[in-house]
Amino acid sequence: MRLASSAACALVLLFAAAAQAAVTATDDSGRQVVLARTPERIVSLAPGATEMLFAAGAGERVIATVEYSDEPPAARRVPRIGDSSAVDIERLVALRPDVVVIWPRGGNPSQIEKVARLGFPLYHQQADALADLPDSLRRLGALANTRDTAEQAAREIETRLAQLASRYSRTGRVPVFLQIWDRPVYTVGGTHLMSDALTLCGARNVFSDLREPALAVDIEAVIARNPEVIVAVAPPGVAGGWLADWRRFPDLKAVRHGRLVAFEDQRLSRLGPSAVEGTAALCEALDAVIG
Repeated sequence: MRLASSAACALVLLFAAAAQAAVTATDDSGRQVVLARTPERIVSLAPGATEMLFAAGAGERVIATVEYSDEPPAARRVPRIGDSSAVDIERLVALRPDVVVIWPRGGNPSQIEKVARLGFPLYHQQADALADLPDSLRRLGALANTRDTAEQAAREIETRLAQLASRYSRTGRVPVFLQIWDRPVYTVGGTHLMSDALTLCGARNVFSDLREPALAVDIEAVIARNPEVIVAVAPPGVAGGWLADWRRFPDLKAVRHGRLVAFEDQRLSRLGPSAVEGTAALCEALDAVIG
C-alpha cells in the first residue's frame, strides 16, 4: 500500500514538474514563443483562435476572449474583454495571462502593439488556407502540451479535406463572385480562407488575383469579371436582398442563368475547424446550381 501511495505521489510530482518546465513553441508566423511554463491562463483575441484552442484541447485554459467567439458552444461561456478592434486593456492586465493568442491580419494593430509593450508573450495564430488548419492545431498543441488531442483533431480535418477534394474536383473551375457585404460591396481576395474554400469546391474566386484578405470592389469591376455564379455570404435573412440588387444587371452570366446563391451558413466565415464543414455546405450549394 505504501509503495502504491509513493508511486502515486511521485507521479503527481512528475506532472507538476512538467507543468512548470519552460516551453518553447513556434507559432504560425514562424516566431519562437518562449514561456516560463505550460500556459494555464490563455487569452484569445480572435474568434478563430478561440475555436482553434478548443479544438487543440486547451479550451478550459482560455480565461478570456472577444466577441463572436461562439464556436464551439463551450466558447460562449468564456468572458469577453472586447472585440477584434478594441480590447479592455485594464481587464487584460488584471487577468495576468501566461500568453495572448492573436490573429496577426485582423484586429487593431495599435492594440496588439500595446499588448506586446505590456510584456505579455504573443502567439500568432493564422491559417490562410484550409490545408493550414491541421498544422496550426499541432502547433497550438505543442504550446499547450495537448499534443494528442491536437493531433487527433488535425487528422480528422485532413481526412475531411481529402474527402471534399475527391468529391468536388472539376476539370474546369467555375468563376464565382463571393459577396460578404453590400454597402459598399465587399469580397475576399486570394489570401482569404474563403477563397481557398471555393477552390476546394472546384470553383474560382474571380478576385483571387488580389492579395488583400477582404476588400471593397466597384460594381463595374464585378460586371467586368462577369462571374458565372454569385454567392452572397450573409447572416440569415439578409442574402436575398443582396442578390436582388444584382438582378438589375441581366447581362451578368450569373443573373442570366439564375445562378444566384444565398449562403447563410456562418461557419464559412470562421477561421477555425468549423470552416471545413462550412466549406462542405458551400460545395453542396454550388453543386446544386453548377451541376
